[in-house]
Amino acid sequence: MTMRDRIDVIRESIEAAKLKCGRTDTVHLMGVSKTHPYDAVCEAVSSGLFLFGENRVQEIQKKFPDNRNGFELHLIGHLQSNKVKKAVASVDAIDSIDSLRLATLVSNEAEKLGKVIPVLIEWNTSEEESKSGFSDFSEYLMLLEASAQLPGIEINGLMTIGPLTENETQVRTAFAKLREIGEKSKQKFPNIDFSTLSMGMSQDYHWAIQEGSTMVRIGTALFGGRDYS
Repeated sequence: MTMRDRIDVIRESIEAAKLKCGRTDTVHLMGVSKTHPYDAVCEAVSSGLFLFGENRVQEIQKKFPDNRNGFELHLIGHLQSNKVKKAVASVDAIDSIDSLRLATLVSNEAEKLGKVIPVLIEWNTSEEESKSGFSDFSEYLMLLEASAQLPGIEINGLMTIGPLTENETQVRTAFAKLREIGEKSKQKFPNIDFSTLSMGMSQDYHWAIQEGSTMVRIGTALFGGRDYS
């Protein structure tokens, strides 16, 4: 199966999941290219995919040229504070803001470069210790309240990673929690954009779409298995 065929199959599957729950809005497809070569990204771009996510700043810097042509690149993995400067200079958006401190560092670096970087706020909706993201609502509110004083970032919504299980109820509960957080946040902070809900990966994006996801992050189903060697 060619790259174009795989993209078409996934997009058809996204539409089927939307139809199942009566949705008519757009669900964006992000290709997660971690551990895969730049040639695979170029093949996907040639096949009509223009949104990509990478987990590590170091890999982004090694893999991608400074002048990307025609596609958008997001950092979706945990961002360490000592990598903020490199991240802000290397990507179009950061989808894994998990603290006020990190948001402040990103905003400061973006200001130095004369840019405003779109961000998503990450939530640990499965409450697993191995995952990053907010789990305390009061800390999350502190970030939202402070965001007006962070001109280098623009909040565009929320992100989460579902629990690593085949239990549909557990996975959908985590996704539903993110949707509910977004709805509550929108009521409390009407001037902040919460339109993006980035949730759902290769194994669970059908469930994520039924729970309101507007962006699914697909790696294995698109690029194949990963080589971590």
